[in-house]
Amino acid sequence: MKPAKIILHCALLGLIPACGQVHADWAQAVTPLEIRTVPENNLIQPQNPPTFSWSRHPQEPASYVLELKMNGTVVRTFTSTRSWYLPSKALPLGEYTWRVRPSTTTEWSSERKFVISTASMVYEVPENADLRARALQKTRPRGLQGGLPLVKNWDATLLSQRGAAVTQLTKDVVWNMTALPFITDAIWPLNTSGVLTAAGAVQVADIRKQLGMRTRQLESSVLLYRLTGESRFLTEALKRGDELAGFDPLGPTNYSKQDQAPFAIASSLIRAFDTLGSSLDTTRRAKWLRSVTAYGNQIYADLARDNGRNDQYPYDSHAISNTAGLALISILALGDIPAADAWFDFSFRSYVSSLSVWSGPEGGFANGTAYGEYAVDLYMQVWQPTAQAMNVNLYAKPWSQGFLNFFMYFVPPGAQTHVFGDGHEAVPSAQIMKAYALNFSSPAAAWYVDKMSVKEDVLTLLKSDYPLPALTVVPQAPTANAIMLPSIGWGAMHSSMADMNRTSVYFKSSPYGSYNHSHGDQNSFVIMSAGVPLLAEGGWYDYYGSPLWSSWYRQTKAHNALTFDGGIGQTSGGTAVSTIRDNGRITAFATTKNLDYIEGDATPSYGGQLKSAIRKLWYVRETDSVVVYDKAISAIARTWEWNMHAMAPIVTDATGNISISNKGRTACIRPLITNGVHFEKRTGVPLMPGRVEDQAVFVSNAKSLNGEFLILIDVGCKNPAVSLTSGTTGRTLKVGTQTMIVPN
Repeated sequence: MKPAKIILHCALLGLIPACGQVHADWAQAVTPLEIRTVPENNLIQPQNPPTFSWSRHPQEPASYVLELKMNGTVVRTFTSTRSWYLPSKALPLGEYTWRVRPSTTTEWSSERKFVISTASMVYEVPENADLRARALQKTRPRGLQGGLPLVKNWDATLLSQRGAAVTQLTKDVVWNMTALPFITDAIWPLNTSGVLTAAGAVQVADIRKQLGMRTRQLESSVLLYRLTGESRFLTEALKRGDELAGFDPLGPTNYSKQDQAPFAIASSLIRAFDTLGSSLDTTRRAKWLRSVTAYGNQIYADLARDNGRNDQYPYDSHAISNTAGLALISILALGDIPAADAWFDFSFRSYVSSLSVWSGPEGGFANGTAYGEYAVDLYMQVWQPTAQAMNVNLYAKPWSQGFLNFFMYFVPPGAQTHVFGDGHEAVPSAQIMKAYALNFSSPAAAWYVDKMSVKEDVLTLLKSDYPLPALTVVPQAPTANAIMLPSIGWGAMHSSMADMNRTSVYFKSSPYGSYNHSHGDQNSFVIMSAGVPLLAEGGWYDYYGSPLWSSWYRQTKAHNALTFDGGIGQTSGGTAVSTIRDNGRITAFATTKNLDYIEGDATPSYGGQLKSAIRKLWYVRETDSVVVYDKAISAIARTWEWNMHAMAPIVTDATGNISISNKGRTACIRPLITNGVHFEKRTGVPLMPGRVEDQAVFVSNAKSLNGEFLILIDVGCKNPAVSLTSGTTGRTLKVGTQTMIVPN
């Protein structure tokens, strides 16, 4: 970005004078939407070597020089044409500083420190030329495990693990041979370019749905032909491949009209091409490759503009997915599509260097567990052929292992809904997360697999390598019952990870704010019992940017969080820079055998409307209780509101006791500071058809500069002993035998 452009950009974002001129450390991002400059803060790196990234220099040089020092001496120098770099070889243990400059000037960035220690896992990715050579040396199908015999020759062990999957996939394919009609572009008459209308959103969703069914049928038919040699599956595969190749790349499946369609069509066709090999006649082969080339070029043209637009502005979910998709397509197309070399060199290392911008190295997913699940589905599509074609195991990357940890704690076995962000109300697809966990050889992964009672997705299972790592180790539940992921600002506290009847408490105060698929729910929490939501999240996801999405679903008032003056809450504009700048953060976390504690600061998320918004939450494992303390401060007097949501009625009895009962699981809720606070039910809540949803609030009786709430949630309504006493330095709260200090 040129200096003049920086000034204009800052002006549009309202950030002048803070960035009204080119800043001294040019490698530091101007806005929160730009790439983070890492590694930094003298942190130990989980991966060795780490990925280096920096904000582009204003003069947009053709390349950069990256310099690493140890004890003041230059020990490594690299050149990169992009504003990031992933070395191909591990670094020696030690403390480092690094800096970067344009290759044409001596304008060095500030030095930043990082550490490579024995805790840093070695994970090396060869250079692009070496990787391309590996792929070209692999005989087709390069994307599948070699050496597996036809099903009729499987031994007893292999047959016991996968024979039922072959039977089920065969039933599915045979059914769809007649049940799934042959379609053309004509079924999608709307032009969905530009601003999306409600009807346009329906068509975009239908394109995704219809392509999903047909790409699965194609890939299933191809795989069954490979496994059985039966001609009926080849006939169906050729029919479905012709169906996909018959779509006009300039029609409704064009990138500008449905930017997920090109990946779906091109990746499915190139997978089929890779697997069928000589079973494709010359004419059909050329037709399919023309389609892959056309759609691949559309993806590449968009991602490569501005010298790789995602390098500087990485928070684009579809661009991230399409980068992974282009990497997959290129791996399988190398040697047969001339453009594939450029696609690969642009996308693969970029994707591998940073699998996700939605967390730091510990492997969370700030957009929510539902979108994390969708990401898993994509990851498995890309990672399995990558391992086969290039011997690069992305499951072994430290971030990937942390991502599994994220799911184990935030979508544990038995969870009936997702948490936080778009799609939080959806039922988790245990098939997808089980399939992901199967690729890890840890006891915890094996436990996660063992406790997921659903059967694996048959197509995913049959494409995966044999034997799957999780099936080779003895299952054991994670020994820690609570975790906190600082980069996404999430915490999970469970009564016992090993217990399927566990109580689960989830807390969020995220540096990612309400950007993209995240909501205005900083300092909010969710409570589940045996996977059943007790204190839940409101609303449902109809489509991104819908009136419901904007006015209710992602608003603070639809979550268990603090609002004021009739539901005013946090900024939640979705794609505005303020939604990632106005954020939250975890300020404290501790876990012991009987008591967990987490604290969040959501002050910035209220967009300057509050001087302070702090929430403290304790999970008292001993009594299965949750204590929530809120203190908010405003420059003007306000009416304060403590929101609560449930997927069952929130009821009060004759004595004013408040309770929730959902599927036999209960929680009783009572304020421990009752002066100046009363209880209200909310009416007019938008209701998802066929689902119960209820909202209530504790409301301050009068406007004040300070809002304060202290609430006990008694899971199971066991009525533990509670006392609250005042002292000079704070109030002492005792629940059961556990003591907490509440500020005065």
